[in-house]
This record gives sequence, structure tokens and C-alpha cells, in this order.
Amino acid sequence: MAEKLAPEKRHSFMHNGQKVFEWDQTLEEVNMYITLPPNVPKKLFCCKIDSKHVEVGIKGNPPYLNHDLMHPVKTDSSFWTLEDDIMHITLQKRDKGKTWSSPIMGQGQLDPYTSDLEQKRLMLQRFQEEVLCVKRLLSSDLNASLLSVIITRALTSHRLSSPEVALTQGPSWEGYVPVDSL
Repeated sequence: MAEKLAPEKRHSFMHNGQKVFEWDQTLEEVNMYITLPPNVPKKLFCCKIDSKHVEVGIKGNPPYLNHDLMHPVKTDSSFWTLEDDIMHITLQKRDKGKTWSSPIMGQGQLDPYTSDLEQKRLMLQRFQEEVLCVKRLLSSDLNASLLSVIITRALTSHRLSSPEVALTQGPSWEGYVPVDSL
């Protein structure tokens, strides 16, 4: 569902007229796509992912990329694969939902307009996930007052940065059931 309403858009990082890599992001991960040079055996490519750094290259040569990441990642769930002539690097965001303006520090930053669009797209994706979660809760036999508390907490936990977005009715403590008492 999220892919239909909030599609990922690949961004390109160019240097001296050459595409260095493409990238996109979801709420949980940042994906980098690097076109591999022809006639190099796939077993010679290497990628090292640290929590704040990525290094990509061909064994025995200087690295193609050797940069700090824009934000920290979870190294235990970040990985890389070779798919046809593309190295696909999946970086698991440490902070889910955080909008990255580029995968690597100081390189290929999105312009303010595109960054704003990306942030809105991720907010839409997060909203879609939360709607699905609420639908699942509604379809179960969950206590209605507990559901009300969950929804209220979810709504009030988000920072509403846009002046156009406002709650039409404030949260109510009516029917409040402390979570510890369940």
C-alpha cells in the first residue's frame, strides 16, 4: 500500500558529469545503487559498512567511495548485494522515519525543495503504516477505550510542524485505562 501512495524516488549523485550513485529511502532504510565497471570479476568488489561510515571499492585498489554517512545506521541489519551490474547497499536507519538529505556526509545533498518533498513522502508513508496498524487493531477484539488511548498517544506524539495540520478535537481522558492496569 505504501508503495502506491508514497513511491520512492531515486536521487542521483553526479560528480564531473558522471553518476557516482543513485539512492532512495524508506522510513527504515536508505538504499544506494552503484553501477559496476564492466569486465571486473564480481568477487573482487567489496563494501564495508560501519555505523557512521561506508567504503566501497575493488580489492587491491583505492576505494571508489570512502565517506562518513549522513546519519548512523544499524550495522547488524545493513548489507550489500551485487545484482547484475549494480551494487545495492541497504543501510538500516538507526532512527526510523528520519529523513536523510543524502546517504553520505557533504556529498549530493538534496536541494531544500526536494528535501521537503522527500520528508512529506516519508510522513505519508508513516501515516499509511499507522492507519494499517489501527485497522488491524479495530478488526481484533481490543478494548475500545484502550484503542482510544493508543490513538490519542500516537497523535500527540507526532510534532505537527505544518500550520495547516491541526487536531479538530483535543485528546480526552474520558475512558482512560492505564496501560499498567491491563
